[in-house]
Amino acid sequence: MPVTDEDLFDTVPELGEKLRAGEFTSRELTEAYLDRLERIGPKLNAVVTTTEDRALEYADRADAELANGVDRGPLHGIPYGLKDLVAVDGYETTWGAAPYRDQEFDYNAEIVERFDEAGAVLVAKLAMVELAGGMGYSPDAMSFTGTAYTPWNLDVWSGGSSSGPGAATAAGLVGFSVGSETWGSIFSPSGNCGLSGLRPTYGAISRYGAMALSYTMDKLGPMCRSAEGCEMVFDAIAGPDPKDHTSLDRMDTIRSLEPSDPVQLATLDLEADDANFQDSLDTLEEFAEIEEIELPDLPYNETAALNLFAEAGSVFDDLIESGDVQDLTSPEGSIGGYAYDTILAKDYITANRIRRKIQVQLDEAMAPYDAVVLPNRALGGAANIAGLPGISIPNGFDDDGVPTALIFTGRAFADLKLAEIAKEYQSRTEGLDYTELLEMPVYQDEDAGAASS
Repeated sequence: MPVTDEDLFDTVPELGEKLRAGEFTSRELTEAYLDRLERIGPKLNAVVTTTEDRALEYADRADAELANGVDRGPLHGIPYGLKDLVAVDGYETTWGAAPYRDQEFDYNAEIVERFDEAGAVLVAKLAMVELAGGMGYSPDAMSFTGTAYTPWNLDVWSGGSSSGPGAATAAGLVGFSVGSETWGSIFSPSGNCGLSGLRPTYGAISRYGAMALSYTMDKLGPMCRSAEGCEMVFDAIAGPDPKDHTSLDRMDTIRSLEPSDPVQLATLDLEADDANFQDSLDTLEEFAEIEEIELPDLPYNETAALNLFAEAGSVFDDLIESGDVQDLTSPEGSIGGYAYDTILAKDYITANRIRRKIQVQLDEAMAPYDAVVLPNRALGGAANIAGLPGISIPNGFDDDGVPTALIFTGRAFADLKLAEIAKEYQSRTEGLDYTELLEMPVYQDEDAGAASS
């Protein structure tokens, strides 16, 4: 039977079940996503490049293998998109920035190789804030592709810097996507777009072939329409890589950690009136014990900021020194990098000494618990400077019709444990009905233009 619009909003496991049941082929599914990328992607400013030729080749391969009893795993035949800071041989990798608009690499990033091995089908390079926001940006000028919007409200930014993956995945333009996070760039768009987004433990997923922003804070991670999807994607791409010296050989530990019974959660006194968060706590109390704690009083955000700025200045030194930084779209970005030259080496060293204290004291504070649970974006600086995993899942809408989110943050290597807790929560709640987007008039106009290809 043909692929329906509703099918395109299925979760990763649901798409896999339908492919194996013969409800449609990978080629049919891929063609449907490519069509939607072309029609709807421009409305959201979510797409940089569609990879049609490559996608159809890999979809045909998936169909042939599945027909012959070769099953590469849960991602086999499922189309996906990548934030456009990940290298793909034969296609531009623009980093969202005009100075790199024609940039190409003659190799694939490690995660692309792992997706190929898993049988997934790349259909698009997705929009992002230029240079992942590393030079600074404003909501009105942040990328040569324009501001990306959450599909739930086209007056609201989708979140940064993985803005395209957030918008495209929620709007049913891809089966799932991969974003990157240095300080909130998976969680922000996952929250605003109503996705499940997994920020991995630093080093759990290879960054070989991905743009660097902060050598010691960057992470790649899945953005999906369910926590179970994130779990499947993570399992396919995580693990050590000799080409990335920061990658870690700790998959045995990651796979061995399981939630307590009952689950032990901690939360903070946020002094905020967040009805959705309070409702989420009520649901969590059905299977978890929740205790309020205080985290160690340390300069989390200041330490994260100094590390990020110093390392971004090193990464983009040539761009800044040459003056080509002036060609960035954002006025803030065209001048922001010059301040990085004022950061002293002794301050960077001091920040990294404090960072070690943060890692040790946070680990001690979180040791009795499976996770700390908070509303979206809380604890972002602390978790990222410490390299800790987390998962964001939707838990309702705000007064503007924009999704809100619930965050679970765990100790190092608790990636899959957090996914299990999130799955349990999602099994007890209705979640978002992404197909509601099909009823919005803006998505029914066929004259939406076309993405570049």
